[in-house]
Amino acid sequence: MPHSPSRQALLLTVTGDTLVAADLSPRGGPPRRPPGPYRRLLRHSGARAFTLGNLMARLPMGMFSVSAVMMIAGTRGSYALAGAVTATGLAATAVVAPWVARLVDRYGQARVAVPATAFAVCGSLALLLCVRHGTPDWTLFAAYAATATTPNTGGMSRARWAHLLGDDTAARHTANSFEQAVDELCFMLGPVLAAFLCGTFFPEAGTLAAAVLLLTGVLLFAAQRSTEPPVHRRTPAKSPLRAPGMPSLLAVCLATGGVFGAMEVVTIAFVDAQGHRTAAGAVLALQAAGSCAAGLLYGAVRPAGPAGSRLTWCVAAMAALLTLPLLAASLTGSLVLVAGALLLAGMATAPTMVTTMTLVQRRTPEGRLNEGMTLAVTGLLGGIACGSAAGGWTVEHVSATAGYGVPVTAATAALLISCAPRARD
Repeated sequence: MPHSPSRQALLLTVTGDTLVAADLSPRGGPPRRPPGPYRRLLRHSGARAFTLGNLMARLPMGMFSVSAVMMIAGTRGSYALAGAVTATGLAATAVVAPWVARLVDRYGQARVAVPATAFAVCGSLALLLCVRHGTPDWTLFAAYAATATTPNTGGMSRARWAHLLGDDTAARHTANSFEQAVDELCFMLGPVLAAFLCGTFFPEAGTLAAAVLLLTGVLLFAAQRSTEPPVHRRTPAKSPLRAPGMPSLLAVCLATGGVFGAMEVVTIAFVDAQGHRTAAGAVLALQAAGSCAAGLLYGAVRPAGPAGSRLTWCVAAMAALLTLPLLAASLTGSLVLVAGALLLAGMATAPTMVTTMTLVQRRTPEGRLNEGMTLAVTGLLGGIACGSAAGGWTVEHVSATAGYGVPVTAATAALLISCAPRARD
């Protein structure tokens, strides 16, 4: 009698006076493990495509300033001129970036990001040609200021995740953590790649490669139209600056940026004072590596409690861990211990930024998400500029060791601001 395929297959036989039944039905393999949160995230239609393009476009963010400094200082012989040119570009970005983000919200990512990127790339190439052909110094400032139209690619990627994931709070937390880890990865690899290109080939190589990567990445990113958020050409929503809780949150971004700016300058000075100037990039990369790892771990768990309270705890952890490099530098002066302390200190950075961006998304009025996130980035840039200046002044007038007190002070200021009722709402 034929057996149904769905029935269990049995083989009956007799051994001596014993009846033996053998189960010949197919055996399944070990149970499959459920996919992790990041695999589930990237399974969304179109997610991998826009992530790849955005990663390529974001890598130059860690390359441009280092490449400009090495290119200008290497050909003009002046670090002061190089620093002034990059500071001008930073200030121009702080002014122009929110305006570009507002246009992105109103007319769409592809329609605005591509021409804005093309204009910024022209500015980078103009800077390269001015340096190459020895034009007057003022042309360097004008050319680098033109790069301020570079769109906030990280903000556009976060906006796509918000559109794809909707009200799934857990998935949006994972997406924000993933994006922060990508930021840290780019700022970890970008300076190393820029220094390698400028030092190995010719001084302009870093700027040229960054410009090509930026334009190619934005074109690939913008081509993924299926995941692009809808535009809001006319929205009654008020400016994100006027949204409840946003000013205090942007103040937290400003203070947090002070941590980043001061830490970079002070660490370079400390490593230089130890006689290992070439190791500065590797030491700074350890801090970014710690932050990247912590960001991925933070995104894999579901933190409890309201986001405002979580922000306070994250900033408190950041302030506490930032005392480790100060203690290692002042008590031992060992570069190895300071590097290890920076690795640990970086582990509170990503959770702080993830929670901050989560709050920014919640408090930004509908239809102005790119503008809100770009304002947060602008606050960070302003803090980085202030932190760099304060850290450089402390290093020059006191010592490199004392300079590690500047990021601790900035983190403490961020903690105090985050404890305010308006920041925790």
